[in-house]
Amino acid sequence: MAKEYVVGIDIGTTGAKTAIYDIKGNVVGTGYREYSCQYPKPNWVEQDVSFTTNMAMESAKEAVTTSGVSPGNIASIGLSAQRCCTIFIDKSGNPLRPMISWQDNRTSIEVEEIKKKISARDFYQATGLPMNTTWILTKIYWVRKKEPHIWQNVYKVIQNHDYALKALGAEDYYVDVPDAVFYGVWDTNKFQWSNELLELFEIDKNILPKPIPSGTKVGVISKEAAELTGFLQGTPLCVGAGDQNSAVVGAGIVFEGTVSVSIGTGGIAIAYLDKPFRDPNEMSMVTNHAVYGKWQLEGYQAGAASVFRWFRDEIATLEKSFANGHKVDVYKILNELIDRTPAGAKGLVILPYFASATAPRWNPDARGTILGLTFAHDRACLARAFIEGVTLEEKDIITSMLKSGIKIKTIRIIGGATKSKVWNQIQADMYKKPVETLRVTDAAVLGAAILGGVGVGLFKDIKDGVKKMVTVDQRYEPNSEHSKIYDELYDIYCNAYEGLNERKVFSKLAKIQEKN
Repeated sequence: MAKEYVVGIDIGTTGAKTAIYDIKGNVVGTGYREYSCQYPKPNWVEQDVSFTTNMAMESAKEAVTTSGVSPGNIASIGLSAQRCCTIFIDKSGNPLRPMISWQDNRTSIEVEEIKKKISARDFYQATGLPMNTTWILTKIYWVRKKEPHIWQNVYKVIQNHDYALKALGAEDYYVDVPDAVFYGVWDTNKFQWSNELLELFEIDKNILPKPIPSGTKVGVISKEAAELTGFLQGTPLCVGAGDQNSAVVGAGIVFEGTVSVSIGTGGIAIAYLDKPFRDPNEMSMVTNHAVYGKWQLEGYQAGAASVFRWFRDEIATLEKSFANGHKVDVYKILNELIDRTPAGAKGLVILPYFASATAPRWNPDARGTILGLTFAHDRACLARAFIEGVTLEEKDIITSMLKSGIKIKTIRIIGGATKSKVWNQIQADMYKKPVETLRVTDAAVLGAAILGGVGVGLFKDIKDGVKKMVTVDQRYEPNSEHSKIYDELYDIYCNAYEGLNERKVFSKLAKIQEKN
């Protein structure tokens, strides 16, 4: 019997999801496990990677059970995982300390040390990355200096995807080419480690995982993993991609002029590029696309839907309590409040920098800010202002991309936020372009499944997999009146950031928080 199903596993920041698809892109089974991050100090974000991997395996077992699919009919398994998370392991494969999250901003001092060796401009030209605390290079510097007892036992420095792939049965520690970028020592134009940067930063290439193109078979499900996941021992395992690189595959962003906007725990806008590129303003990341030999321009925000989640947990406690008591989704209640509130939330503007400002501002000291509160505002206004604030930051990213010379014809929106029709419309109004949603909204999971299918020859290449499995669902046209309001708010948003930054309000607050 032909093997008719492919599996995608996405290990995200706050949850792991597995989905089983037929080769037409129909979902036949899913599983999900939620978890959280730890915040030991301000600006620190960590996780137990062994726990999150176990949660991913539990989600896989649930997906197999709910699908009714015989494990023997599964052709392949592909992985997606949160990117730029730093794991230090010993020779036995055990993590030597908690995984340092991509949201972690503890390394401001290390960034300054790196700048003494290479200018921010030269670093960007070499790597495609603006100088920032996010990259793994800065975490290596931090551990070498702050935790020498850890560093002396380091065998490999790997990422979430690499750890989970090995735990499932891969033959070695493999990093997908798109994820290799985030070490800060990768040449995006030559698709290899940069010997010059490795030497400059005194990093032994042997401690890094093996880079390999997305959609490559690298092992099979082990006996131990089979027991934990419900997959059949021997099922092919394929290199996938970091969550956002996987998501652009699952969204069909494989041609120039196409852009995806993902609003999940973090947010990101990504444009497909056929040719090597550097943003002349050095604001957006240039990384490698999952399609080997291609690139993508990225602007990401460290906190997106997680900012609205904070609002849900800390401010919308009445709505949350009501939802729990009546067994309804709290987001359904919040969406109804937002839909009844006028565009612009009666003049509230939120800078959503709960986890710093990344693209295009790149300021680790930036902090969340609410502007314009009066006694006339209520929780409904705040709810709308929170999602508008998150979307204003995405608008800031898209504006920066347009200034760099990128042409945008189509925007596809993905991530958990697409469950909210009111938020989808706000995005169309904010970007002043039609936006499309997809039939399969979990684009990262679908992308991982497509990459797995490529790895075992179900699809001739990634574009073929996209053609067969990705389908547009709905299209939202911008409301011109709302767009005018959002243009006004965007001007205030930019001026507010610049004023607070120039008067060092953000940096002074950050220093106080670090003391505490």
